[in-house]
Amino acid sequence: MSTAVDDKIRAVLSEHALLQVPAAELTDDTDLYRAGLTSHASVNVMLALEDELDVEFPDQLLHRSTFQSISALRDALASLGATA
Repeated sequence: MSTAVDDKIRAVLSEHALLQVPAAELTDDTDLYRAGLTSHASVNVMLALEDELDVEFPDQLLHRSTFQSISALRDALASLGATA
């Protein structure tokens, strides 16, 4: 089931992640790094999500596992109170 936050995550990934696979084809648990996400692109994704959802990722969330998958991003954003 897709939520508005999921849709925003996928839109940001489509625009900023430079993945080898279209974001629409990813499952919630697809490893984004295996799909082509680089550390540089993960910073762009983070900044775009912050702008899109009016949140700020705290230092304790700035690690690879936060950006590992759509479900990991959703969980991180939920912990920040992000709503679409």
